[in-house]
Amino acid sequence: MTSRVSGGSRFGGQSFLDLCLPKIRTARALMDKHGLETWLQVDGGVSLETIERCAEAGADVFVAGSAVFSADDPDAMVAALRAKAEGVGSQSL
Repeated sequence: MTSRVSGGSRFGGQSFLDLCLPKIRTARALMDKHGLETWLQVDGGVSLETIERCAEAGADVFVAGSAVFSADDPDAMVAALRAKAEGVGSQSL
């Protein structure tokens, strides 16, 4: 697994930094070019508003601690996040 930190480090609840999207795309392109079957994780600021951009950039593992644990219904939030991320993949088929 390769991980990209997409928010400030040190504590939860950081804002997502869009400047990380090109780095995610580059990492995915390099992994694909070299035939690496490796997960690409994004950690920091992942939420319903950002997960699609992360998935479109090539991430396939998402750390969404604050989005999940601050939700009224964490199980529903996980399901919603998963649906958004999986929806990106199905659009490209």
